[in-house]
Amino acid sequence: MSSVDFEEAGHKLLKIKLEPGQEMELCIMLLECCSQERTYLRYYGLLGQRFCMINKIHQENFEKCFVQQYSMIHRLETNKLRNVAKFFAHLLGTDALPWHVLAYIRLTEEDTTSSSRIFIKILFQELSEYLGIRLLNERLQDPTMQESLESIFPKDNPKNTRFAINFFTSIGLGGITESLREYLKNMPRLIMQQQKQVAESESGSDSSGSESDSDSDSSSASSSSDESDRETRKRKRRRRRS
Repeated sequence: MSSVDFEEAGHKLLKIKLEPGQEMELCIMLLECCSQERTYLRYYGLLGQRFCMINKIHQENFEKCFVQQYSMIHRLETNKLRNVAKFFAHLLGTDALPWHVLAYIRLTEEDTTSSSRIFIKILFQELSEYLGIRLLNERLQDPTMQESLESIFPKDNPKNTRFAINFFTSIGLGGITESLREYLKNMPRLIMQQQKQVAESESGSDSSGSESDSDSDSSSASSSSDESDRETRKRKRRRRRS
């Protein structure tokens, strides 16, 4: 782009008259220009940030771009992949893009490729540089973020949990896996508690069933006794009449 700085470029681009629904083309163009550079230029990140802050439509479109780019990340050359990852890291690090977009990433051995792992690596390393490891960890531990991050920090089974821990440790970000390590450490105890609860529930159900059967038997016995008494009284009346 020929503009001196991102503010001038943003001003010129926003003056372009777009038909409703064409806003996506602007975001795609910006991302494509960024990916074509030999090295990442912060200029594009600042420009994308400006668009997101000015109009929520651009923010939503960049979110769609994130999903599209990640779904086809295996088609990108390493240089393009790096630029795209750094671009989105800038938007996330400046809160121009909501962090719930990370829910589209599932970090398991089966759900990632070498390309997607490189993308995730660069994305989080850049976030660590922008925010610092302490602030990044605080953001990742935010209770309101847990639902969006459960696919990156999986707790569905030990295999996926270990994979995520090993991945972040290998890229120098083991500090953001403390909660996963604690969860993995306590997993045997949690499993035992769950099994105990299930056993107690089944035991309570069996006990309730036995009591119900006992009450039913008592009721049947009482009913039989009443019928026998009535039959005896009828016989006595017949004898008196005769």
